[in-house]
Amino acid sequence: MQNQIDRLIQACRKGNQVAQIQVYDKYAQAMFTIACRYLKNEEEAKDIMQEGFLKAFINIESYRPESTFGAWLKRIIINQCLDVLKKRRLEFSDLEVESLNSIEDDNWQFESSISKQEILNAIEQLNQRHKIVVQLYLIEGYDHQEISEILNIPVKTSRTHLSRGKAKLRDLLKPRYNEERY
Repeated sequence: MQNQIDRLIQACRKGNQVAQIQVYDKYAQAMFTIACRYLKNEEEAKDIMQEGFLKAFINIESYRPESTFGAWLKRIIINQCLDVLKKRRLEFSDLEVESLNSIEDDNWQFESSISKQEILNAIEQLNQRHKIVVQLYLIEGYDHQEISEILNIPVKTSRTHLSRGKAKLRDLLKPRYNEERY
C-alpha cells in the first residue's frame, strides 16, 4: 500500500495528472471531513479542500517522507481552513496568560456511555478559539508546540485554550454524566 502511494507521489512530482487524480480520489473524502470540522459550510469546505490539493500538488517537491503524505496533506488542509477563519477576524489572544498557571492534564477519558458524536457535538458548542485548539489537540493529534506554530500563538496560550476548552466540555457533558447515574 505504502509503495503504491510512494509511486503515485513520484508520478505527481513529474506532473502526471492521472496520478494526481488517483491521489485526490484516495484522500478527498478524509480531507473533506477535516475541512468540515473547521468550516461548517460544506461548499466552503469543498472549496478549501480543492485549494489545499492544488497547493499540495504545486508544492509537492517540499513533501518529505519523514511523515506520511496523508499527514502532510492534512496539515495543508487545516492551515487553509485556519486561514479562512483568520480572515473572518478570529483572533487568538494571549488571554493574559502570563498570570495564569496552566495545568497539564492529559486525561481525556469520557464516560463510556457518552458517544463520540455527543463529544463532537459538545466541541461544536465551544467558543471558536477553544474549539480550534481542542480539535487540533484531541482530534488531529497535534502537540502544543505544533499548535503554537500553526496558530502563531505562544505554547502557554495553546495550553490555556485547551484547559479552558476541556473544562467547558466537562460542563457541557455534565448533564449527560448525571443522567447516566440515575
